[in-house]
Amino acid sequence: MTSVDYASETVMITGASSGLGVEFAHQLAAKGADLVLVARRQDRLEKVAKDVRDRHGVTVTVIAKDLSKPGIAGEIAWELSQRQVTVTSLINNAGFANYKPFTEIPTDRLRSEIAVNIGALVELTHTFLPKFEERGSGFIINISSIAGFQPSPGMVVYGASKAFVLSFTEGLWSERKDKGVRFLAICPGPTETEFFTVAGSDKADGGLKRMESAEVVSIGLDTLDRKTPPPSVVTGLQNKVLTSVSQRMPRRLVASVLGKMMG
Repeated sequence: MTSVDYASETVMITGASSGLGVEFAHQLAAKGADLVLVARRQDRLEKVAKDVRDRHGVTVTVIAKDLSKPGIAGEIAWELSQRQVTVTSLINNAGFANYKPFTEIPTDRLRSEIAVNIGALVELTHTFLPKFEERGSGFIINISSIAGFQPSPGMVVYGASKAFVLSFTEGLWSERKDKGVRFLAICPGPTETEFFTVAGSDKADGGLKRMESAEVVSIGLDTLDRKTPPPSVVTGLQNKVLTSVSQRMPRRLVASVLGKMMG
């Protein structure tokens, strides 16, 4: 594969109203990509869109949708068709965690977490991938986490959802490798975003040093741009060491150690 020609791309970014989503928008726009920004908060999206347009001069389309709704990918595809916007690549960035003991989290909140972290990601990929493959180009970036490599006491559904995202992306990378579409799971550790506010506690970082979102996105896009990109990348030396060590330790010990870190 050659490097990605971002100037010919229209990239849809979910969770684009804050954090990594905003950073993806700016870094991709700086490379010449047009954008479709998706999140729940219309006002926040419009503000991000204006900033991106003013700074980079690209076309930005805003779609305010609740990604926890079943069938949301079809709604988004229909709206794009009405606006005559053709998406050529996808970044499934939307996701959130609940930092509480499992039994203390309301069922509806857990259902929404699974719907956003897994359901919307799968639906959107399933809806748009065939179109990308018809063109024989484009990319799909899915945001996983170092939590996908080991259990996450205190955020058990979040960790399990990110393990799904990692496995799902790597499976597609292998299954669809001859179709011309790039796949990459980016696995950050704790990152300076609104994640901890939404999760409900700063303790959700496990005491680890937080990376800046700009660095996470830069590493991800640099990895995607390789001639033969890998199916996944862990961002940051601290996070690479942690995941490497945890994969070599007995699972029982890993779960116990992380339980103490997250307590």
